[in-house]
Amino acid sequence: MTAVQQMRVLVVGAGGLGCELLKNLAMSGFQNIDVIDMDTIDLSNLNRQFLFRESDVGKSKAEVAADFVRNRVTGCKVTAHNCRIEEKSALFYRQFALVICGLDSISARRWINSMLVNFPLCTIAHTPRLPEHCIEYVKVVQWPEEDPFSGCSLDADDPVHVDWVLMKAIARAQLYGIRGVDRRLTQGVLKRIIPAVASTNAVIAASCALEALKLASNISKPIDNYLNFTDIEGVYCGVVRMEKDVSGVERKPGYEEAPECATCASGSIPISCNIADTLKILLDKIVLKFQLKNPTLETATKKLYLVSQLIPDLEQQSLDNLEKPIKGNLLNFDLICFVILVLFFVDLLSSEEEVLVADEVLSKPIMIRVHFDD
Repeated sequence: MTAVQQMRVLVVGAGGLGCELLKNLAMSGFQNIDVIDMDTIDLSNLNRQFLFRESDVGKSKAEVAADFVRNRVTGCKVTAHNCRIEEKSALFYRQFALVICGLDSISARRWINSMLVNFPLCTIAHTPRLPEHCIEYVKVVQWPEEDPFSGCSLDADDPVHVDWVLMKAIARAQLYGIRGVDRRLTQGVLKRIIPAVASTNAVIAASCALEALKLASNISKPIDNYLNFTDIEGVYCGVVRMEKDVSGVERKPGYEEAPECATCASGSIPISCNIADTLKILLDKIVLKFQLKNPTLETATKKLYLVSQLIPDLEQQSLDNLEKPIKGNLLNFDLICFVILVLFFVDLLSSEEEVLVADEVLSKPIMIRVHFDD
């Protein structure tokens, strides 16, 4: 348990998920925890954020949560940061062996994901399955983007605001074939008064804390697929290995078929380039094809493109690589200049070499294989 007790852990967010995470981590033996949250406690939080009391309304969530856990769990050090996550530098985030997110803001999740690793957004943004997902998407994404009432904050008690959210949520639900979006549910989501929220937070936070304990102590193998939790009749929890889509992508030897979905692909996805194309041209093709935001490209032996605050040393090298041809060509140069020129025209990619592509919009990295046209 020494490794668990000494490991530095950061909990991002001290709301519904954050309160559960802090409690679970402290009770699991983690004794060196930081928590960051810019928000203050509202009366409506008290039905599910159990570290807070009515006397705490108006105070910092991070500070009150940290004080509660410190006082309740002997030996547990909890440091509070009452600020926006964007105010902390890359050096701050590098201190931690584990970072666990308890955020309900898509923009904040996008930022923290891009700071730490290129990782996807949540179900709400990409694969909604429930009517609540559609309403939450309108609240946290469409309202800020469309600004329907000229700078007004969303007021869950304003019927006009609720009507706008309801209209947009119904449209999104129809897009994904989801039923059940109505006024009552919309108001419940906007006001955070849905009975299932507290129990859902508890289940998700428990799963996250358990995986953190596995990673910190090696007591068990971490989950490598999907966790299925059902409580329709009793409670059942188990790991589910999802089926992969098949057909369409370049196949690896030994596979009968390859997945059409780039995310599920076991093989590599072919990309055609001219022999004189630069890395920037290849990057633009990849961004356009997969609708990426800030991808990283690397081979088995080198980083081709990686722009991240966590690794500033690679930023200039990556920018320099953009203007270099993917395939170096020395055939037309004088032999006298060979030694000098080879430094500038070494191949970034050899023929048929695989390139790993990661980006925050991808659920996992994908592999591409560059084919050079004659």
